[in-house]
Amino acid sequence: MSEPGNAVEHRYEVLSREVQYRGRIFDVVTEQVRMPGGGTAPRDLVRHVGAVAVVALDAAGQVVLIRQYRQPVGRRLWELPAGLTDVTGEPPALTAARELAEEADLTAGRLDVLVDVHSSPGFTDELVRVFLARDLGEVPVEQRHARHDEEADLQIVRIDLDEAVGMVLVGEITNGPCVAGLLAAARARDAGWSVLRRADTPPPG
Repeated sequence: MSEPGNAVEHRYEVLSREVQYRGRIFDVVTEQVRMPGGGTAPRDLVRHVGAVAVVALDAAGQVVLIRQYRQPVGRRLWELPAGLTDVTGEPPALTAARELAEEADLTAGRLDVLVDVHSSPGFTDELVRVFLARDLGEVPVEQRHARHDEEADLQIVRIDLDEAVGMVLVGEITNGPCVAGLLAAARARDAGWSVLRRADTPPPG
């Protein structure tokens, strides 16, 4: 897609950066940014390690959803198997396969990229890569991951993809990567899977 217009775009130069909080998953920073017209403005933002999520689709056309408690919203949400890209040097596809095994006890014979999602670009640079997993298999019982904390309480269900899309449209599913992944999976299926990207496709930017 071509860039809009022919004018030279303003470069939002970061003049200074102050770390307000540093954590394992994200940092909170304040940046002074040069704005159009010559002025500057402070911007508070969250620098995030990133994440992956997986739409696991079985041979019957059902997707795997998990229901997990989330403290920030104070309730259980329908989500995809997902996790942080916080292992240095681990390719996102490998992270996705590991999270699928840990959260849903499943393996995938094939992984493709469905969609990339900036979860909330108004305040964070978090990028979630959503994969499509097919040719599913079961992780042997003796090799299954022991779940702790909120994960010890999660529920795992399989539901028809079109029914899951319906849950999105009536507001039963609100988790951003789950919404995007389910809609993308339905679109990719209807296109004969021609819109999928290779699992090793570089992320945007």
